[in-house]
Amino acid sequence: RARVNEVLEVVELEGENAKMPESLSGGMRKRVGLARAIIRRPSCVLYDEPTSGLDPVVSDSINRLIRRLQERFQMTSVVVTHDMKSAVHVGDRIAYLHEGRVYFQGTPAELKQCDDPIIQDFLLGRSESATH
Repeated sequence: RARVNEVLEVVELEGENAKMPESLSGGMRKRVGLARAIIRRPSCVLYDEPTSGLDPVVSDSINRLIRRLQERFQMTSVVVTHDMKSAVHVGDRIAYLHEGRVYFQGTPAELKQCDDPIIQDFLLGRSESATH
């Protein structure tokens, strides 16, 4: 029980352990998922679209929480996302998949500086037909 309380505190849900799932907000549900993922102190956590369906403010808080968890527990995070703001915020390295293969791999700064039209289309939210 002590570990559960510690993890709930880390994900900013202390005192919420008696709530039923249907009474939790979207952001709280994401935090419960994070708590479940880290309760056993894994060395690596896979996040699948951690900010999907959340408003920008809650998304930012989840991104900051992922970063804090990485630092506090010294764990590797693999984040699968279409949310480029999230990827740049939580990632030390970013891999971009295109047509089933790794098309780009680098730091967030390298991604932002990349002038490849396919990468730029994705970063700017343009369909490929807009530049081809």
